[in-house]
Amino acid sequence: VQLQASGGGLVQAGGSLRLSCAVSGSILSINALGWYRQVPGKERELVAYITRGGTTKYSDSVKGRFTISRDNAQNTVYLVYLQMDSLKPEDTAVYYCTAILVSGSSRWGQGTQVTVSS
Repeated sequence: VQLQASGGGLVQAGGSLRLSCAVSGSILSINALGWYRQVPGKERELVAYITRGGTTKYSDSVKGRFTISRDNAQNTVYLVYLQMDSLKPEDTAVYYCTAILVSGSSRWGQGTQVTVSS
């Protein structure tokens, strides 16, 4: 499974960004897709995930502001999105997309920087 994230950038507080992640490879081995974020000196934290069945879960810090969705219309590539609205400076981080496999292991994409200015 390979993941390629895009869509980060610089935005003012209160603005919006949409992150995208293209997922390819053994798609049938994927149990869930998610987004994590990390700031220097801190552990990587879960932002949101969406399961194969469509169940979503958000961290309390982004609930009501971020929306995770997926597009699996293509048989060989999934697209997973993170729509981020009402951004705050504390949302500044490197964002990573991840695939949680049925085996329990994970695959990670490269990070994309999101910077929210006050």
